[in-house]
Amino acid sequence: MAADDARLRTALVLAGGGSFGAIQVGMLHSLATHGIAADMVVGSSVGSLNGAYYAGNPTLEGIERLEAIWRALRRSDVFPVNWAAMLGFLVRRNFLVEPHGLRMLIESNLAYRNLEDAKIPIHIVATNILTGGTVVLSEGSAAKAIIASAAIPAVFPPVRFEHVYLVDGAVSSNTAVKVAVDQGARRLIILPTGYACALLKPPAGAVASALHALTLLIARQMLSELKELDGSSIEYFVLPPLCPLAGSPYDFSQTGALIDRAIKSTDAWIADGGFEKPNVRAQLSIHTHGNQRSVRT
Repeated sequence: MAADDARLRTALVLAGGGSFGAIQVGMLHSLATHGIAADMVVGSSVGSLNGAYYAGNPTLEGIERLEAIWRALRRSDVFPVNWAAMLGFLVRRNFLVEPHGLRMLIESNLAYRNLEDAKIPIHIVATNILTGGTVVLSEGSAAKAIIASAAIPAVFPPVRFEHVYLVDGAVSSNTAVKVAVDQGARRLIILPTGYACALLKPPAGAVASALHALTLLIARQMLSELKELDGSSIEYFVLPPLCPLAGSPYDFSQTGALIDRAIKSTDAWIADGGFEKPNVRAQLSIHTHGNQRSVRT
């Protein structure tokens, strides 16, 4: 990036993607080692968790602590799905599990209590479940905002925030591109989790299938939002999502490997002059691999 670009307000934009959020952590590591920082962070779903942690300690040391958290995560820490939860869902509830594990994860690791106390501004995107409208949270309880932004419908309950009920930002504007622009950013650094582009069959299980579908929705939505910036003064850079990528965003057993791959991939992109080529988004296109049957999308 040229020196005269330093005046532009830069936002990190972090989308959702379940356990693929580990990819964002590797990207953040690479950015930090190259001295690339931001003036604000906009996050949605798992991107709100990573973004909020980064906003509290936007240094390599802080990111390495976030890495340690992700490398130790297990699916049961976030999605404690068991027979009791399934029975409760079938008999009396409109959601599968309570977000107790996610709340504990946030409150035991986040360095601040309220969003406005972060070291750099953090804006969290959620969805009004009654209208589908985008809700941006920039102050108040950080834990509550993150849980709301990550509340996948039917998996977690909606979160009441003042007078509205909120769910996962993926339902409205998961990429948070528009939110970043509305908050005054003129350069966007986008950290996509991507999607499992190398699958040969659907993921096993209802939650895994739902999360995979959400990652496809996010990829299409992000591409659409970036196309809308054509002809504007907004400059954006899309860090390369991992490709090929298999597995499931419901599987937390490979988070360490995803972090390591993302560090190498982002390092290589930067070394190849990625920040000298703004407004490139081809890497977000839906595609297939190997012996997958190609279908026009």
